[in-house]
Amino acid sequence: MNIIISDEIRQAAPAVKILTVEADVVNAPTPDALWDELERLADGMRAVMQMPDINRRPGIAATRALYKALGKEPNRYRPSMEAMSRRLLKGMELYRIDTLVDLINLVSLSSGYAIGGFDADKIQGDMLTLGVGREGEEFNAIGRGPLNIACLPVYRDAVGGIGTPTSDEERTKISLSTRRLLMTVNIYGEEMPVTDVMALVSRLLAEYASATNLKFNIYQ
Repeated sequence: MNIIISDEIRQAAPAVKILTVEADVVNAPTPDALWDELERLADGMRAVMQMPDINRRPGIAATRALYKALGKEPNRYRPSMEAMSRRLLKGMELYRIDTLVDLINLVSLSSGYAIGGFDADKIQGDMLTLGVGREGEEFNAIGRGPLNIACLPVYRDAVGGIGTPTSDEERTKISLSTRRLLMTVNIYGEEMPVTDVMALVSRLLAEYASATNLKFNIYQ
């Protein structure tokens, strides 16, 4: 899968860097060991963070800055990792979905980056373009229905939008039948070093999703 970053995104986020992860995987209900890792991370965040600290994280702050530069209000359309962090600090539990989704959530909370997770077999074509959403553009967000993606950074395949930092699209969502995974780690301002993200993803995919044919690419 190749990624093209539009000039609109480059101008609004000059430090943009996209890490892609592709792998053959086995998805399943979330194992207790993975969920325990996620809960330990959540407990650690609750112990050291207060609500204002969330938006000070470099990865989150940079994503919010991109939203503002593109004309989107980040407090109304919160990036996913910010929304998850707020949920944790409010004392609410995360939703337990499946191995791949919860693994991605673990990496996102650890790194501060918004991460897209897609069933690669559902993507049309072999190229994604990272651009800006248009008024009236159709986007059926996972678990929330139609989402106004105007002025949001959005990945598009040959058919249309499949992912934003706020939510991914139903058409390419991960399911228990997913066998080929694509992750997009959206780095608009660096927090966790890319090599550390790669090491964490490699360990989690090998340990919990029987990953093979693991491939990383960096676009900037």
